[in-house]
Amino acid sequence: MGKYINPFTDIGFKRIFGQELSRPLLLDFLNNLLKGERVIEEITFLDKEQPAEFEHGRSLIYDIFCKTDSGEHIIVEMQNREQPYFKKRSIYYTAEAIARQGERGVDWRYSISAVYFVGFLNFRLDDIGEKFRTDVALMDMEERKLFSGDMRMIFLQLPYFKKEAEECLDNFERWIYVLKHMEALNRLPWTAKDPIFERLAQISEISALTRDERIKYDAAIRYYRDNAHALEDAEEVGRKKGFIETAKKLKAMGMSTSDIHIVTGLLPEDIDKL
Repeated sequence: MGKYINPFTDIGFKRIFGQELSRPLLLDFLNNLLKGERVIEEITFLDKEQPAEFEHGRSLIYDIFCKTDSGEHIIVEMQNREQPYFKKRSIYYTAEAIARQGERGVDWRYSISAVYFVGFLNFRLDDIGEKFRTDVALMDMEERKLFSGDMRMIFLQLPYFKKEAEECLDNFERWIYVLKHMEALNRLPWTAKDPIFERLAQISEISALTRDERIKYDAAIRYYRDNAHALEDAEEVGRKKGFIETAKKLKAMGMSTSDIHIVTGLLPEDIDKL
């Protein structure tokens, strides 16, 4: 096991972003995420998290629900594997956080505060494009201008972030690099130059966990790895089935066994049995 916690586990993610001790870390990340747009000076963690209404409960989804000093609600979610209807579910969660602000009575004037949904995706989501960051807001389609910033969604597809440490140009990219590689690092970069990364290193060291926290973390990391292995096995089975179907079609077209082997990677003896 490495020196630092895995941020893609429930305990790791909430230790870095979801506790009072780590409040400066979440503030720094959000301000770098929204740099040039606004500055958040303070956040409050809300006890009531977004509900989990999907087949596997909260299996690999970790939410942080907070409120800024100026009233915006921010949902920060780590999603480790693709869920059915993930994009629609994210829209529903964001819209629900807006709807919860409604008040009874004729005196209320729809004075809603903006809701930001920030999704860390540890997988590729096919229907939002092949890029690392996708920003979504309500837009005037004809004018191509922002219609309202009250509903904002930011998807971060980690597999598309390919930069090495020396290629990171700002603190936002440094954050993503560290989160993506943390479990494999022996020391976090930039700790000598930036106190926020020094603090991150202190909070995320496994040796800093209490005995009870370590027991829970060890269980969480086993669960995470078991799910990751199960997903890899399922993907491998799916790939093999796809190769077999391709091989059958190529064989029916008269292609030689050796050529089918080159195309699909299947063993010649397995191809001959098809």
